[in-house]
Amino acid sequence: MTSGAVTKRLDRLESRGLVVRSTSAEDGRGREVTLTPEGLRLADSLIEVHLANERELLSALSAEETTTLAELLGKLMASLENR
Repeated sequence: MTSGAVTKRLDRLESRGLVVRSTSAEDGRGREVTLTPEGLRLADSLIEVHLANERELLSALSAEETTTLAELLGKLMASLENR
């Protein structure tokens, strides 16, 4: 995702009152983005929806298969981080 695309998304979130941006204390060129209380409530509710969907998607797998999948995804993620 380009920095312009991130800025555009942040502009929309800020206009909806979901985030606020402030200048970074460590680097005046950087910005810190913080969820507003409304943004935090929305994020919390979306995380609940996401987790319910994840449970539904994984319900076809046994506990052992779920563990194997988690291990394989962890291995894949580690290999991608080391690129």
